[in-house]
Amino acid sequence: MAWLGGFGRLCAVFLAICSFSFQGASSQLVVSPVGHTLVYALAGSDVTLLVSFTGADDPTVTWLMGGLPVVTWTIGSDVPPDIAEDRKKVLNIDPNGSLTFVNVTLGYTSNYTFEMTKSGLAKSVTSFTLEVFESIQNVILTQPDLVIEGSKQFTLQYSMLQGVVQQQMWFFNDIEINSNSQYTVAERSLVIHGPNRRDTGRYTVFLMNPFSNVTTRINVTVLYGPEKPILEALPAQPFYLSGDTLSVSCKAEGFPLPTAKWDFGSQIPDQLNGVLNLTNVQTNQAGTYMCTLVNEQSKEKLQMNIILKVYERPSGNPMCSVQSVNNVNLQYYCMWPGGTPQAVLSFPTLSNTSSGAETFSLTFNASDNLNGKTVTCMADHPVEQNQCSVTASSPMKFLPSVRTSVSSDGKIVVTIECVSEASPEAVVSWSQGSKTVAAGTTYQISSNATQLQIRDYNVSNFILQNYTCTCSNPLGSQRREVHLQGPSISDFSLFRNLNGTIVTLTWEVPPTSVVTGFDIQMKGPYLPNKSRNGTQKRGSADVFHTIQQKPGSVRSVDIFFLDPSLTYRFRVIPKALMVEGEPSEVQRIGPGEGLSRAAIAGIAAGIPCSLFFIVLLGIAIYFCFHSNKNKSRQRRYPVSRAVEKVITTQTETTPHHLLTGGLKSPPDYNRLNLTPSERSMALPTFVPPAPVRVATTV
Repeated sequence: MAWLGGFGRLCAVFLAICSFSFQGASSQLVVSPVGHTLVYALAGSDVTLLVSFTGADDPTVTWLMGGLPVVTWTIGSDVPPDIAEDRKKVLNIDPNGSLTFVNVTLGYTSNYTFEMTKSGLAKSVTSFTLEVFESIQNVILTQPDLVIEGSKQFTLQYSMLQGVVQQQMWFFNDIEINSNSQYTVAERSLVIHGPNRRDTGRYTVFLMNPFSNVTTRINVTVLYGPEKPILEALPAQPFYLSGDTLSVSCKAEGFPLPTAKWDFGSQIPDQLNGVLNLTNVQTNQAGTYMCTLVNEQSKEKLQMNIILKVYERPSGNPMCSVQSVNNVNLQYYCMWPGGTPQAVLSFPTLSNTSSGAETFSLTFNASDNLNGKTVTCMADHPVEQNQCSVTASSPMKFLPSVRTSVSSDGKIVVTIECVSEASPEAVVSWSQGSKTVAAGTTYQISSNATQLQIRDYNVSNFILQNYTCTCSNPLGSQRREVHLQGPSISDFSLFRNLNGTIVTLTWEVPPTSVVTGFDIQMKGPYLPNKSRNGTQKRGSADVFHTIQQKPGSVRSVDIFFLDPSLTYRFRVIPKALMVEGEPSEVQRIGPGEGLSRAAIAGIAAGIPCSLFFIVLLGIAIYFCFHSNKNKSRQRRYPVSRAVEKVITTQTETTPHHLLTGGLKSPPDYNRLNLTPSERSMALPTFVPPAPVRVATTV
């Protein structure tokens, strides 16, 4: 630029000489710039604004900086130019009127006007623009501390140690940015409106002037999130069972990646990186879990809930029952306790609109159509669907039972029990004759009223008494009478072992008999029993004597040490305290003692009958023989020899025993307590008649 200034001054001198040579030939003052009117200068350098003029000698020139005169001088005058005091170090005027800047500074950037006047001539003017620049150095591009998505705007600004920027250009990821609805390019700044995550990237500013240029970059990250969280329970299922293992995760997009924190009510469960690991989960762990996601830089946070359902099957199975209400109505009841949630119960066959949880009941008036009808309860639970059934029925026919015992104070206790199968359970009431039995000293009724106890010392107070028990429920009733009777035996049997040394006596008593004990009696040889001196007691008794006593609940007894060669007789005597009943029939064991009177009478009656039978049989044979003989004497008619047939009945080689198949084998005399030796006479025998030959001629 220095050589350009010297060349300009030479041109100005040349033009001045030319104008002086022709000044007489022109009367108009003309001023013109030499070179460009826009002049760039580097701060600290020298620069000259060159002008030339024609049309006058020694004109007066004035340089104005902006609108302010800074230099005034008359060309060719010995008087120094009039330069503003604060600008004398920088501004100099050349002989031809050009203005030179020495060590120009930034403050001299301005528009300059050159005016030339001469008396009698019109003023001539020309203009220049001087721009002084510094080299651009140390450019720094800055951004806000946080750029958050959704905020109104953010601004990028640059600063520099020195320099004058003639032109700036902004780029985003190497694409030039121009002012629009999203961007505003301002002096030393770029404004981004409504930033979002897509504005994350590299921003570049390019600065330049005629003497230097600089490029500066900065990476901008737009913070965003947390986005809508994604809550996920694995394995994915609508509910979980007690004891299951599952994991629950909480995730969301964002930059930086949001951190997750779980809360369960007032509890903070164990978690790792936003994941809950639940092992052996229980019903008390069911509920709402809240996940809080936080962007640690922007401090933005978001919360979202997940509901975990943990179910537990009710214990056991549903239970159905039907109950009586005031012995008039039926209440159907269904129960399936426990479980989470509670099971929903209903009786669809009774009502389509009613249901209940855990326990449920419906009450209806008792009617015949409900008698024997099976009603099903449907139990609905998320884990399992189950059911139970119940059938209401009127009391069934029943047989009362009677038991007899002795109380600690010596009273006879007769217990009558009446139980009728019914649903709902039958209510039992007691009466004696037309009077209702009430609990007291003599009568005691069990808590469920199924048992009536009668207490008395005298057995005669029990005999011939009639007691009635009535079993009833809303669907009907059944009643039975109990007629008590004295001690008695209804059946008595004897069984012996193979050796005949042991017998078992069994007996039964009538159902309503009052019996407190039994005397076991025997007639016959004494049972072996060692005496104190070591000898064995021998002998026999011709009368029954008691060998054992048994309580009223016993129905059998074993007798040991019997001699198979001897005869024993046994019987049982029922007792009600000291009152004895009729003895049982007598059972006998051992060899016989001769025929009994009944056997002798039977044989005596059988002998005449046998003789009479033989006589009748002989008469019948005689008539048969005589009839056949008369037939043989009848006239025989001749027949053709060719057609003659004779039928002859041959006799068997062995005689007929007509009664062989009809006689029974001799009876078991051991079973009848009789031996063959005890028979008073031999059994009659039958001799068949001689065989008869019968011939028939046709």
